[in-house]
Amino acid sequence: MATNSVLTIPKKKAITRLTRNSKIFKTIIKAINDKKGENIVSLDLRKIPEAVADFFIICQASSTIQIKAISDFVDDQVKQHCKEMPYKQEGKQALQWILIDYINIVVHIMHPQARAFYKLEDMWCDADIQIHE
Repeated sequence: MATNSVLTIPKKKAITRLTRNSKIFKTIIKAINDKKGENIVSLDLRKIPEAVADFFIICQASSTIQIKAISDFVDDQVKQHCKEMPYKQEGKQALQWILIDYINIVVHIMHPQARAFYKLEDMWCDADIQIHE
């Protein structure tokens, strides 16, 4: 009589979802605050099927020097504390709107005029918005 062998299928590893309590999220917010970024908000895009990321973090700075300083500090702090490198960065030449893409979180550091013109918060109005001070 042949014994039935049981095929064991390994369990899938649980996918940890990114949240506002995630280390990378907190590190980015703290870095922006440390460099005096203004009007910091996060948009939770996880429930929007068309979204390109889980979160957008948006802030502004009144000068190009400050925009660069915030961008450099976010990059440095995320590398140091989270061991993450940006997938892509844009806008470092014009310094009106720097975008740092960490795949699941996209950081937007904007000059006030650029922020008022592009209105990202309005464009993604379906997202849950949180103000960070």
